[in-house]
Amino acid sequence: MDLDAVRTFVAAADAGQFQDAAAALAITQQAVSKRIAALEKDLGVRLFNRTPRGVHLTIDGQTFLPHARELIRVAARADASVRPGRRALRVDVHSRRIASAVVLQDFHRAHPRVELDVVTLDADVHAAAAAVEAGAVDASFHAVPVPARHLPDAIRVARVIDEHHEILVGPRHALANAGVVTPADLAAHRIWMPGMAPGSEWADYYDELAAAFGLTIDLVGPVFGNEALLAEIADSPHLATLAGERTRYLWPDSYDLRRIPVRGPAPIYPLSLIWRADNRHPALGALREHLDSGQTRTRLPDAEVWLPTWGDTVVPPHPSKGRGGTT
Repeated sequence: MDLDAVRTFVAAADAGQFQDAAAALAITQQAVSKRIAALEKDLGVRLFNRTPRGVHLTIDGQTFLPHARELIRVAARADASVRPGRRALRVDVHSRRIASAVVLQDFHRAHPRVELDVVTLDADVHAAAAAVEAGAVDASFHAVPVPARHLPDAIRVARVIDEHHEILVGPRHALANAGVVTPADLAAHRIWMPGMAPGSEWADYYDELAAAFGLTIDLVGPVFGNEALLAEIADSPHLATLAGERTRYLWPDSYDLRRIPVRGPAPIYPLSLIWRADNRHPALGALREHLDSGQTRTRLPDAEVWLPTWGDTVVPPHPSKGRGGTT
């Protein structure tokens, strides 16, 4: 159904004159007459009785009027649902427990009027980039261990979060009372991380970390969830696991688990924001500016941090474009 014709019908019904409807719509009276005639032909009924003093709704016109108003309201809602700046910014954080979700929540606190649709795609970096390219999400947070040339042309990537590590141990572990541990300190201890998917970007990261510092990262064992993992670590004098410093864990006080920073050097898990170059959503520009503030990047000197070899993978904005939601 021609929505312009429906809008013209409603305007004429409200005005009672085709001439007044034409003025309200900024079109000619002839255009009003043609639209109404086409709508009547499409519906197979007369909507107006024409008289020298104006027009009056027929019984069919009176019946159709409330539905016509609803059609216009639905069209307006549909338009608003996808128009940049009116719909929610849809962002994939991969997991609501990790640094990307924490940082996005910080952005929401700083910009409470920005409507967010937070999702967790079960996807690696390639699938996440494909989802961004297809428009399924506006942006995604991921580590990006691939060269820029392996990403779609429309995709832009920038490193935005440097996630420091902590070692998580129970009260009987040999490192339980340490204030800080070094990667060299960890080489003598079993780091248990069951369920890490081989070939994923996080597996690539931990493989490189283990090789760099001679760590033993044990992936053996069934995955019963984070609660079971924490219970095992709390009860063991030997098990430890690595966690991001922003990662949210909850456990009973009786576990007495210890989160100890890893420094000297500090291993960094680099998270990037992935977005489309032509995405004009204004909230995307606001999110990028928030992330560019530097609050989520490490402040340690380069000599005091360790990054994987792919840690600075970036697809930079095109220099001829402005900021906002575009690049």
